[in-house]
Amino acid sequence: MNFYSKDTKTALEAKDLAQWIAFGPVVFQVARTMRDTGMLAAVEASGTTGLTQAEIMDQTGLSRYGVRVLLESGLGIGLVVVNADKYTLTKTGYFILHDALTRVNMDFVQDVCYHGLSDLEASIRNGKAEGLKVFGQWPTIYEGLSQLPPHVQKSWFAFDHFFSDNAFPAVLRHVYKDGVKRLLDIGGNTGKWAIASSRHSPDVHVTIMDLPGQLNVAEQRISELGLTDRVSFFPSNLLDPSQPFPTGFDVIWMSQFLDCFSEEEIVSILKRCYNALSEEGYVLILEAFWDLQRFETAAFCLQQTSIYFTALANGNSQMYHSQVFIDCVRAAGFEVVEQTDHIGLSHTLLKCKKVV
Repeated sequence: MNFYSKDTKTALEAKDLAQWIAFGPVVFQVARTMRDTGMLAAVEASGTTGLTQAEIMDQTGLSRYGVRVLLESGLGIGLVVVNADKYTLTKTGYFILHDALTRVNMDFVQDVCYHGLSDLEASIRNGKAEGLKVFGQWPTIYEGLSQLPPHVQKSWFAFDHFFSDNAFPAVLRHVYKDGVKRLLDIGGNTGKWAIASSRHSPDVHVTIMDLPGQLNVAEQRISELGLTDRVSFFPSNLLDPSQPFPTGFDVIWMSQFLDCFSEEEIVSILKRCYNALSEEGYVLILEAFWDLQRFETAAFCLQQTSIYFTALANGNSQMYHSQVFIDCVRAAGFEVVEQTDHIGLSHTLLKCKKVV
């Protein structure tokens, strides 16, 4: 991956991009509004014939003024084109409507991030998630996750699960290829990995370790699926370095978890993993690193996701460059003995063993 070593734009292209950045919030809200009011869907349904402004008014119930300003903005954004006063959908408009990744990202930015991002500069200067106050007064978003408004929770979990759901089927065979029987799932959230593991391997027992609020959600789901004999629960505040981790596991598993913490916190968590494991045990970490992506757009999405952590999640974590992350692994006394890139959409699996 070498996307960022040269400035390849002409001066005119660079100035054009600067205007897109300046009007970025406007572009976002227009695209979302055209999607959510049904404008894009109505235009798409007309096929190559297209619709006039009056026809779009009839189908959406929006005013002439509202339809006009949105369409004119949509022309500049590239969502629609117009010929003989009739509007048709572009390829970009199609992806705004139908691409699952785009929808998940857009809903996450709108419902979870948008208002809090206005406090980004304060978050950078103060080293804490100043934007989180739009939802509540918790130190991090994780303490308040179960108390967020339902539509915000829905978009948060949809964003989180979209990437793990894509990666889990591919990574299961890597995790259980050596006959793992007892696995500690740190940061197991709603229990998705524990459920997938139970269905994949009939002999594995998973213990989920997480905050009590998250475990309540996981425990209910596990019970509904009749998996209570296969999954246990260990409530813990992982940011409290005085709390040791349970022992007796073949593997400690962490998926999309350590990116929720600062470098110092990552080292602290991994050191407690070190103390909890036998010499034969190992840690498996599934993470998305922006420098290991096959496509520049994937790297871009991860880089921008970091800003959510800065302004809303906790103020000190991010989607990491792989070398920064591996330095934390080494500082905790582990070495990476296996690295498997390009799992699912964007993930890397690290197998880490104690340095003897």
